[in-house]
Amino acid sequence: MLSLRIARLRESATIRMMEKAKELESRGVEIIHLDVGEPDFQTPKEVMDAACNAMRDGYTHYTPSRGLPELREAIADKLRSENGIDVTASNILVTPGSKQALLYTFLALLDEGDEVIIPTPAWPSYWEMANIAGAIVKQVPPKDGFGLNLEDIEALIGEKTKMIVINSPNNPSGAVFTKETLEGLVELAIRRKIIIASDEVYEKIIYEGSHVSPASLPGGQEFVVTVNGFSKTFAMTGWRLGYLAGPKQIVEAAAKIQQHSATCAPAFAQKAVAEVLAHADKLVKPMVREFRRRRDFIVPSLEKMDFNVRNPAGAFYVFPEIPGDEPDAPDFVEKILEKAGVSITSGSSFGGFNRSVRISYANNLENISKAIERIRSTISS
Repeated sequence: MLSLRIARLRESATIRMMEKAKELESRGVEIIHLDVGEPDFQTPKEVMDAACNAMRDGYTHYTPSRGLPELREAIADKLRSENGIDVTASNILVTPGSKQALLYTFLALLDEGDEVIIPTPAWPSYWEMANIAGAIVKQVPPKDGFGLNLEDIEALIGEKTKMIVINSPNNPSGAVFTKETLEGLVELAIRRKIIIASDEVYEKIIYEGSHVSPASLPGGQEFVVTVNGFSKTFAMTGWRLGYLAGPKQIVEAAAKIQQHSATCAPAFAQKAVAEVLAHADKLVKPMVREFRRRRDFIVPSLEKMDFNVRNPAGAFYVFPEIPGDEPDAPDFVEKILEKAGVSITSGSSFGGFNRSVRISYANNLENISKAIERIRSTISS
């Protein structure tokens, strides 16, 4: 009865763990959530005030499907001044979240049987978006820690390869790709005529290094779709607002999909972000400062328990290998949930990392400290 595309889809491992945790909570068990992929901060007052004013001013109805003109202009200004991408508002589509922007990109570019290359570790929804489009995923393990392996990426390119998907800062590893590496990737994409989908939603949450948009590099504009949003920067995951910027043909194709699905993004959210986007760096600083403090606590704490962990340069996750005498990650996360009351995510869903787990530090330091003690007691018992 159901379509083949639905049969191919897998449920989200993160949501599955959260649901198990919620079921335990419903029975009175205290669970500390280190699974969630959203900032635990309130949306900045400036954004909320702007949204309230927008609603009072009548921004509660449809907007142009591509987005409010003032928001598209603000995004174009931001991309030019901050990211170095020579783009105009005509190359931008505002979407109900960056996830929607990614899905539109997959659907606009991929036919049944086309191939997508995904360097791992990577966010599991990339696989499922490829499944929806009927495409085949080829994954590439990392190089030198969590870096891009350009040689292996090129070795996998075939006649049906249409897209390479990257994410920097990276979920789940926190890796930030260097300019030199991205230059190599863009050169490869140009030479082999392949589109890069660059998911940059964590670009403002960065501790070491600097964020580089592949579309800003020589020749990148014609071969890169830049996907971003405001969920992480402004801690507004529930507002559903993102965008894509790229070659006009791809943006127009994505706009058609939006016209016949979501229609447009929420009007009041668009108006609010148009008002405050120029102040994003100032508004995000306190959140990044606190995330850095948590990172600097959790990394050495895990090392003391014999986790093999790399210091993340961005985002708000660590992706350590678990101690050698522990069961593989799927069983380990179940053990930690049931015995320690701490919810984390198995690395197996991020590209087959069966000895790794994703731990989110989007929780307050008191809870993180309590979770670390619970994990320590559980694995040492």
